[in-house]
Amino acid sequence: MNTAVRITAYAAVLAAAFGTAFGVGTGIDPVNPEPASHSKHGSSTVEAGGSGGSGTGGAGDAEARPGGLQVSEKGYAFELKTPRIAAGRETDLAFVIRDGKGGALTSFARDHGKELHLILASRDLNTYRHLHPERAADGTWSTPVKLPAAGDYRLFADFTPGDGKTGNLTLGRDLAVSGAYRPGEAPAPSRTTTVDGYTVTLAGGLRPGSAEELRLKVSKGGRDVTDLQPYLGSYGHLVALRAGDLAYLHVHPNGEPGDGVTKPGPEVSFTATAPSAGTYRLFLDFQHEGEVRTAAFTVRAGGAGEPAGTAGTEQPAKPEGDGHSH
Repeated sequence: MNTAVRITAYAAVLAAAFGTAFGVGTGIDPVNPEPASHSKHGSSTVEAGGSGGSGTGGAGDAEARPGGLQVSEKGYAFELKTPRIAAGRETDLAFVIRDGKGGALTSFARDHGKELHLILASRDLNTYRHLHPERAADGTWSTPVKLPAAGDYRLFADFTPGDGKTGNLTLGRDLAVSGAYRPGEAPAPSRTTTVDGYTVTLAGGLRPGSAEELRLKVSKGGRDVTDLQPYLGSYGHLVALRAGDLAYLHVHPNGEPGDGVTKPGPEVSFTATAPSAGTYRLFLDFQHEGEVRTAAFTVRAGGAGEPAGTAGTEQPAKPEGDGHSH
């Protein structure tokens, strides 16, 4: 073998080796060893759910870092025992939160009546679940789930360890759903959506690095709904996910039932800060007549030359596969 041939062969081996390493690296969830601090749930302005994670470096990133981009933080780790399920088949999804010693965490502080909130979303943001799994004595959490389509999904474990020191965390894990895969796109921006006969209208928007109010008005049959029922201690829960990396923001309403000021509809008000410019999908959970429903919107947080809260017209469809587990 002459010198030129030997060099060409060696280069090919190097390229193959580095290509394999890239494939392995991109298949592992990122770990942030030094996450930023998290704003405590329950405040009128919640900048981001969880803390740390690698944002996109947009305006306001230092003030509002999103959660859910890391699998471990502050010594706690999200271990998914069911990393793959089949589309269209009900499966028990199981996971454990590990503490700094590697044991299963069994002490949690209750937040909005639950020890842990589990959010599930497809990468194309068309499927969404807000689940409340059950915890066994050994620390294993589980919940039945049935997903409508194959593809890549993201799980977010939103919880507060019971040590009274750590504060709220949001950790994320990928979930693979096997079956015939058809890639989708996030729905177009919208200001109005309908779900089960209810019409929900969004006023306000998201702005990078700036706290903005979001007002969601619920009506049915052309009449305002003024008797919303408390769901997990509030008249509404709002989760925002950034398109692309699914960075997680869990915002809470301004006010709560029984405070003497907050009315049970038709509007539910939130305050949130976008960590960067970009497209976000908003999921509002609200309860009326004993049933929880989810209204979804797509909005754009303003970047250079783009106004905050850019949105389109009516979006008649709800996110596919809505479900709530209590």
